[in-house]
Amino acid sequence: MAGTAAVTAAAATVGTIKGRVGAWWRSRREAARRDAGMSTSEYAVGTIAAAAFAAVLYKVVTSGTVSGALDSMIGKALDASF
Repeated sequence: MAGTAAVTAAAATVGTIKGRVGAWWRSRREAARRDAGMSTSEYAVGTIAAAAFAAVLYKVVTSGTVSGALDSMIGKALDASF
């Protein structure tokens, strides 16, 4: 009978863990339904930020120093002997 009690206790623990995990998933689904996505103004700000980042990145990559370093790395890679 002691073995049966241990099995019952283990099953209760597993049931409690499953209940907690299930509750967590339900709360995540509910949160996702409430906040389905960005509003139009958030899209506009995000788009402007992405465009500004792209412009800065373009300026950095096309600068003389970075361009020279990239050319040097590509040249070394193409001239590597195998």
